Amino acid sequence: MAGNNSIKKTLMVALALCIVCSVVVSTAAVVLQPMQERNQELDRKSNILQVAEIYKPGMDVEAAFDKLITSRVINLKTGEYTERFDPQSYNQFEAAKDPATSRTLSGEEDKAGIGREEMYSTVYLVGDPKDPRQIVLPIRGQGLWGLMRGFLALKGDGNTITGLSYYSHSETPGLGGEVDNPRWKAKWDGKEIYADKGMEPEISLVKGGAETKYEVDALSGATLTSRGVTNMLHFWLSESGFGPYLARFHGNSEGA
Repeated sequence: MAGNNSIKKTLMVALALCIVCSVVVSTAAVVLQPMQERNQELDRKSNILQVAEIYKPGMDVEAAFDKLITSRVINLKTGEYTERFDPQSYNQFEAAKDPATSRTLSGEEDKAGIGREEMYSTVYLVGDPKDPRQIVLPIRGQGLWGLMRGFLALKGDGNTITGLSYYSHSETPGLGGEVDNPRWKAKWDGKEIYADKGMEPEISLVKGGAETKYEVDALSGATLTSRGVTNMLHFWLSESGFGPYLARFHGNSEGA
């Protein structure tokens, strides 16, 4: 009988300890969530400033972003700005999961390998939003090992690239992971996307050395990652992505 009581007490103590630990963990998660969300927001703004070559170490990221960047939400199909969503709170990644605010992609249409595409996306305008110096676009697509997320910065003509940067990927260090190498990222500056104001992107990664303004050196030893970068750019810069929006700029029409 004494043995049974001992087992019961042990189980009761273990159960009580589990309950206490669960309460502590849950409370910590609730308390820390606002801080985590703020850090994620700061990281997003920092990455946008970096790809636009505005970021400086030690700068007040939020102040610089608020002063220099205008966030707008666009209808990807029409390229029009919309007031349907608040650009400060709209989350296009969550929207892509909701059938009501996204569409299913399949086959050749899904060049980027993302499965679903949001109907609306946030864009970031540097300088005067009516005549921006730069346009920063969020892009994503499959690399070798998983989804790559980043930002593409263009001049206000909607055609000339000024920067490409990935803030999230799982590519192999020293191979596909060279998307983080500043020397490779510098090769994108000045490259062009469209020829003759067309809607089909010409930009691509090529082996053996880039020879035209529409080509960038492929990543050495990382064929699939290079292909993934090309595919995601072709998707997001085509009529399926930001093409209709960018046409307003490189078509010499007013961008606001």
